[in-house]
Amino acid sequence: MRILFIGDIVGKPGQRIVIRGIAPLREREQIDVVIANAENAQDGSGLTPGIYEALIEAGVDGITMGDHIYRRKEIGRILETATNIVKPANYPAAAPGKAWAVIHTKNGCRLGIISLLGRVYMRPVDCPWSAVDRVLKEMPLDVKVRLVDFHSEATSDKQVMGRYLDGRVSAVLGTHTHVPTADETIFPGGTAFQCDVGMTGPYESIIGRKIDRVMETTLTFRPTMFQVATEDVRLSGSIVDVDPQTGKATAIRRIVVTQAEVDAWNKK
Repeated sequence: MRILFIGDIVGKPGQRIVIRGIAPLREREQIDVVIANAENAQDGSGLTPGIYEALIEAGVDGITMGDHIYRRKEIGRILETATNIVKPANYPAAAPGKAWAVIHTKNGCRLGIISLLGRVYMRPVDCPWSAVDRVLKEMPLDVKVRLVDFHSEATSDKQVMGRYLDGRVSAVLGTHTHVPTADETIFPGGTAFQCDVGMTGPYESIIGRKIDRVMETTLTFRPTMFQVATEDVRLSGSIVDVDPQTGKATAIRRIVVTQAEVDAWNKK
């Protein structure tokens, strides 16, 4: 099974490159299943039902979220009813959404997806290690391929989670920092790992926001609206190959697709 995991989709630029790029990218890379983190898809913070539906229609099979999951209250209906989107599993049980989901691919394989929130420099949440232990026990044993999106600030948090789950899941891939890391690897137990797969959105920015707005507030403390930037749009993520019989990863590689590449694909 070949999995494409797309990092934080930021605003309309991120939405557009995913919607226009998924179909040709799936064909070029022979992707079986696409999972995307979409917690920043609506103006850089949150997700709406309309954007969710557009991403699914474009070819995204499953969606993970993060600390901005509830910024748009209208997403509650989707979180409660859809079977292909998950909340952070270490959020309270009463919080809207599902702690895990199983995605069915067209070739008959299944992929379990889990989202977790880190604790270092993040809002207070339940222990992600205890939460993932609980969720893995709940997930059907015959779902061999399992992907964890660890939405976390600190690389130390992410590395601990990767080592903790080595041999128990197919991949632990990080999101949240919006900066892709060059540490992709497969741990001894067969778990693919990367601290952060990067942002899908405008890179002529400060983590997706207009540079001048962020700079002004940082230097003067005057509040500004951190608007989503528009230039140098890229789709960032990782492709993981997994043996569907064992759930062990066999390969992982970073992928970056530019807007120019997507435009060229759509002209053919």
